[in-house]
Amino acid sequence: MKNITVSKSVPVVGSYDVVVCGAGPAGVFAAIAAAREGASVALVERFGFLGGMATAGLVMPLSVFIYQNKRVIGGIPWEFIERLEAMGGGYIEKPLGNVAFDPELYKLCMQRMVLEAGVTLYMNSYLTGTVVGTDGRVECVVIENKNGSEALEAKVFIDCTGDADLAAMAGVEMQPMNGEPLQPLSTYFILAGVDTSSPLIAEAMHHNKQGVNCHCLPIREYLLEHAEELNMPEFGGPWFCTTLHEGCVAVNMTRTAADACDNRDYTAAECRLREDVYRMADVLRNNFAEFKNCYVASVATQAGIRETRRIKGVHTMTAEEYMSGYRYEDSISRGAHPIDIHATKGSSQVTHFLEQAAYVPYRALIANNYPNLLVAGRCLSADRKAFASMRVQASCMGTGQAAGVAAAMCAKAGCSVQSVDIGALVERLKALGAAL
Repeated sequence: MKNITVSKSVPVVGSYDVVVCGAGPAGVFAAIAAAREGASVALVERFGFLGGMATAGLVMPLSVFIYQNKRVIGGIPWEFIERLEAMGGGYIEKPLGNVAFDPELYKLCMQRMVLEAGVTLYMNSYLTGTVVGTDGRVECVVIENKNGSEALEAKVFIDCTGDADLAAMAGVEMQPMNGEPLQPLSTYFILAGVDTSSPLIAEAMHHNKQGVNCHCLPIREYLLEHAEELNMPEFGGPWFCTTLHEGCVAVNMTRTAADACDNRDYTAAECRLREDVYRMADVLRNNFAEFKNCYVASVATQAGIRETRRIKGVHTMTAEEYMSGYRYEDSISRGAHPIDIHATKGSSQVTHFLEQAAYVPYRALIANNYPNLLVAGRCLSADRKAFASMRVQASCMGTGQAAGVAAAMCAKAGCSVQSVDIGALVERLKALGAAL
């Protein structure tokens, strides 16, 4: 392969207490939390809107906020849910606390909360590099947008990219995959013209049963039985979710094997998935009365990513710790979604429901030898099974909130992320409403 050398001078366009990379469910709440704690905060996002997998990926519903009738994710994330519901953009499924939503109102609600908090937004900006000092301190990140190459300085950085992009660029060690295949990608889509009043769809599009996989079993059984004659692509579920609009359902059904951290692999996968969206819409339309008038109203901006890189942190959460409900001394968030591993090939899925909500340690958000770098959301340090629960959006919101508060504390105290006052951090999170 031929190589070229490119060198350029990049202007530093902003200096902040905290810079958050990635404005998905983790990054938005990291930014809001840090700003509300008094830090100056910048939030970098590659799209022109906020929300990540919820809005770019149309991943519905948000799960899980309530478990065994107790809220497990609280504070700023729950404030967002209540504000979204008040706008007519969210519906809390009780008793489980999964949240169906309108993706456009979701974007607007998040935007309002971020700007109200005083966060500086750098949207339509792609993270392309970082400068790391000899002491492991991240000095700045480099972003690309219509203004060209720009750099942002900060006292503390938070990686909420989902794929641990910033951490990887900084040289942080990642969890080994041990030859295990990544969970598949799925492109969500929204069908309009669906008979949402039919008993089958009315039941399937609400996710409110604890300990139950909420896929539409009658349709699944039919598709499995007739897969060959229908020329069905690889599929999962299917899972349907209300978008809060009559006649519309979000569909989680497509799946394909790919590494979303490999551009060529990801590109080919997204092309396959877009074809599969329309093939599956045809299958539903031609075989089920509830879908006879349906059409594709929207396709996710990007494929939904279940699994890529995650850091090897100071502590790696294990499935044994997670499923036993082990409470760490530095517990800063919770998780209650089942351990959920989708097969790379075929329609199978391994699901283990939790007996009690799990805990997440602060040490899973930091790596050794990187004194001003935190991660949150899908980037955190966990083994594959524990991660298969923690990867969902409510859990990401909780770890984002914790990372934001910790970053603000470190910036104010001038201390490393490894030496933050854990007791003070936990008390501050409790004061915000975190269920610890």
